[in-house]
Amino acid sequence: MIISLIVNFVPIIIAIVLHELAHGYAAYLLGDNTAKKYNRLSLNPIKHADIFGTIILPAILLTAKTGFIFGWAKPVPVNYNNLRHPQRDVVIVASAGIIMNFLLALLSFSLLKICPIIENEYIREMLTLFLVNMIAYNIVIAVFNALPIPPLDGSKILFGWSTSPQIQKFLNAERAGLAVIVTIAFIIPIITNHFGYHFNPLGYYLIKTTKFFLSFLI
Repeated sequence: MIISLIVNFVPIIIAIVLHELAHGYAAYLLGDNTAKKYNRLSLNPIKHADIFGTIILPAILLTAKTGFIFGWAKPVPVNYNNLRHPQRDVVIVASAGIIMNFLLALLSFSLLKICPIIENEYIREMLTLFLVNMIAYNIVIAVFNALPIPPLDGSKILFGWSTSPQIQKFLNAERAGLAVIVTIAFIIPIITNHFGYHFNPLGYYLIKTTKFFLSFLI
């Protein structure tokens, strides 16, 4: 049980926490110390954990064998007004989490190369599965956060540089964005399954894009 949790659950915790930490450090390097002030530049997962997004949702998706797993942590606080070049730096800060996830996937793929030389079969298999999960989960979280729906990073990457009041209103519509995500991820599949159809647009997007990036590695 403990080994299963380590192999299947720890990789997604690492991916989510380091994703948020990357946002915080990027903002800090670009002039905003809000995350540091609130002690969020920490590797302690408890400081970043969101009960639903970091624990409950990944556990549900893992148990239900949906074919994809994603989640989120508590967003690292960033005051964009403190950034030295706000229009440019908003995009950099928003991109940092996604870049971190892809770097973790690449690092895990590199470490995967040493697994065949491990003599103990049990350790070799467990480490291999752990690293494969690290690769997959990090890519899933990266492509999920790349969606241009607030509060996801993709919305700020595409539009964060704009000073248009309409664009800023869109970026600030985080509750509406979350409602859209929940609708796409859960409500639409449940309704269509009820009528005998299988339509899961978010699952399809995550699985297809993850397989696309995995094809370059594995």
